[in-house]
Amino acid sequence: MTKVVKRFIAGAVCPRCGEMDKLVVYRQGEKDCRECVSCDFAEETLFTQPSADLETRANRDLDRQPIKFVDASVKK
Repeated sequence: MTKVVKRFIAGAVCPRCGEMDKLVVYRQGEKDCRECVSCDFAEETLFTQPSADLETRANRDLDRQPIKFVDASVKK
């Protein structure tokens, strides 16, 4: 049996009682769980990993060419 590690989420507000900094999250098997330590709120979800990265400027192929820096202080 593995030990369940519960982590508090800073700044999170409980959807039921409205208390801040009272939510803990943990993983139980394949399910991700969150619960409030002030009231009896508990929720289980199954988070799936995204299948592919979202396209951004950083990961798009833009056919960029390298540039060459020229030292203007060197005289020929």
